[in-house]
Amino acid sequence: LFTVLLPQVLDLPADRLIDLRRSSAAALPGQLRAGDLVVAHPDYWRTALTLVPAFPEDIVGVTSGAPCPDDIAAGLRAAGLSRLVQVFGSSETAGLGWRDDETAPYRCFPYWQGPDRDGSMLRHMMDGTTASFTVQDELVWKDSRHFLPQGRRDEVVQVGGRNVSPAHVAQVLRRHPRVQDASVRLMRPDEGLRLKAFVVPRQDVENTHALAEALAGWVRDHLTAAERPSTFTFGPQLPRQHNGKPADWIIEG
Repeated sequence: LFTVLLPQVLDLPADRLIDLRRSSAAALPGQLRAGDLVVAHPDYWRTALTLVPAFPEDIVGVTSGAPCPDDIAAGLRAAGLSRLVQVFGSSETAGLGWRDDETAPYRCFPYWQGPDRDGSMLRHMMDGTTASFTVQDELVWKDSRHFLPQGRRDEVVQVGGRNVSPAHVAQVLRRHPRVQDASVRLMRPDEGLRLKAFVVPRQDVENTHALAEALAGWVRDHLTAAERPSTFTFGPQLPRQHNGKPADWIIEG
């Protein structure tokens, strides 16, 4: 949408298109020219914020693929980025809305409107008709054109700009012959940006270090890179709150 179709619409010359995936964010300042548009995802912007001391004037950024933390957006503005446009949507609906102020709600694109019944959104089609689409996120509506997202309804999380289901990952771990049960969660901000897994080994497992190595190979064979937990914690039972609901855990070591 942004890096293929947009340049064609704007009729940009080839020398104005730079594939940033081939270089580190540290090289970004030397590649930028006034008026450039930088399209990236939140993890890239987080890295850029730590490596780029200041942005040249008149640089606009776009971020999509996952929620952009407010501190990242504010930090980029403080580093001189003229504008950061956050695009909100999902794989099922594509873009639903945008904002360029992390303290403001998202504004629907002109062809979207909400809310419809059951939290759906209305899309104005090119033939003049209107269709209702189910939205995969809980949205709090300020009015029919402005909303704030409150998380996925299907408990899908974002890892490296990819939709990932922790429940599916846990199910794959349970299929390992030496695993009795498993729980998977997104790491807390202080722990990292990947998934973590808590594993209950079968009773005949004595060496959890060897099991961790075996599970690392198991997830490489059965899951995509974004789905693979980067840490495994072991215990006799899954963490629970006093009321019996699943609980978070602290990564050891």
